[in-house]
Amino acid sequence: MKLMCNIDIYGRLLRGATGLVLLGNGLLMLVWSVPGAGLGSRLLQVAMIGLGAFCIFEAIVGWCAIRAMGYKTRI
Repeated sequence: MKLMCNIDIYGRLLRGATGLVLLGNGLLMLVWSVPGAGLGSRLLQVAMIGLGAFCIFEAIVGWCAIRAMGYKTRI
């Protein structure tokens, strides 16, 4: 499956910035977390890191998964 560019430069910048914020927050939570943190905290950290990485991937490629499914987004 080929990923066709379906977002413009503003969408790419927005996804890149969102990805950096999510990735940075997830990594900070991972570094500063309490050793006895619960499963919910660990899942949140992994989810933030994963979503941040995916947003950065979307920004680099210029492809939005939501738009590829047929939903129209403003950006």
